[in-house]
Amino acid sequence: MEISYACEPSPDAAANEDFVLAGPGFGLVLDGATPSGLPTGCVHDVPWFVARLGAQLAQFLVTHPREPLPEILRQAILRTRDLHPECDLGNPETPASTVALFRADAVADRLDCLVLADSPVVVRRADGRIELVEDTRIDHLPAYDPVSVSALRNAADGFWVASTSAEAAEQAVTASFPLAGVREVAAMSDGVSRLVERFGWTWTELLDSLAAEGPAHAVAAVRKAELALRDGAFRGKRHDDATVLLARS
Repeated sequence: MEISYACEPSPDAAANEDFVLAGPGFGLVLDGATPSGLPTGCVHDVPWFVARLGAQLAQFLVTHPREPLPEILRQAILRTRDLHPECDLGNPETPASTVALFRADAVADRLDCLVLADSPVVVRRADGRIELVEDTRIDHLPAYDPVSVSALRNAADGFWVASTSAEAAEQAVTASFPLAGVREVAAMSDGVSRLVERFGWTWTELLDSLAAEGPAHAVAAVRKAELALRDGAFRGKRHDDATVLLARS
């Protein structure tokens, strides 16, 4: 597979809380949860967490190439948790991340995908059909103030992210596709998927742009659309860290 990616911090951010990594036959995008202002109980920041979770995921993907993706995520969460035992790992505000992950298995002719929270994976089949692997639970919360979101994080009636609870891996959304029938697969943070979710693009248009112009062009399109956004048009931040990874067969 030919893999390319772009990862750009928000114009408003002091640090990039996204993380992207690719290896032979796999790609992953993490989108760290921006601190809400509530106490985290952790001495580490979000970039520290996403870099280490990403490294643990990559290690298990390389050393356990046939392990189911939820088990790889579970092991990565546990190993990352072990890296900061001095922190209050039971605090719901401890650093956390979304996960968008795919792995191609040429021997088994299978593309496996895993998504946790609002970072999707998009697959285009050879016949042009689009397959969206997404986790929309965060879009259906009863409230979005910091206290409510904290109470609903990694809760049965809320949403799930990768932080310190290995149970989150069991809650991930997974899908598999025949690898021979896949033309492209893209993993992205919501800083890029907002082209579809906020700015009127279709998934086909986004994949066409990625294939023809490359990931950096898609990030530039996000920034242009954000600048034209009127105040209050959508819930959340005007700008966000933007990451997208494209793999082509």
